[in-house]
Amino acid sequence: MAKYRKLSRTSSQRKALLRNQVTNLIYHGKIRTTEAKAKEVQKIAEGIIALAIKERDNYETVTVQAKVPLKDKDGKRVKEVVDGKKVTQFDTVDKEIKKDKPSRLHARRQMLKVLYPITEVPTENAGKKRNTKKVDLVAKLFDEIAPKYENRKGGYTRIIKVGERKGDAAMEVILELV
Repeated sequence: MAKYRKLSRTSSQRKALLRNQVTNLIYHGKIRTTEAKAKEVQKIAEGIIALAIKERDNYETVTVQAKVPLKDKDGKRVKEVVDGKKVTQFDTVDKEIKKDKPSRLHARRQMLKVLYPITEVPTENAGKKRNTKKVDLVAKLFDEIAPKYENRKGGYTRIIKVGERKGDAAMEVILELV
């Protein structure tokens, strides 16, 4: 008996499809797909969420000094002339950062093997690179999703049957985070 569904695709196509659907499930909270695909995505997503819950608090907070450019009242960098060149002035500030312990770092890298990077583009700038920002899905898993499910022992996703698709009569479902 097979350990997974082949979904009528080559291994690289299947892997890409599942990675894409897991990424969208975590980003949006729910996706609409066929029943067979949903069951495969559910396996992967539950594993990732369980990993996030396990390693959620496994970090230490460290204070570091960072150089930040000084800015004037208009938000522009303050510059001074040194040896005939304009040089930006910097100020040193203390910042607190989370430093992953080795097992959390490994978990982060395991998640990044599955999740695709997502870039949010504002609607008024559609098709432009300006004002886009990258979404850190691993941070979302650790900071938002894991605390929500910390007292739950599995079953982080739910499959709701919608009905048959009009074109090929495949059973459509909604896969969502509980």
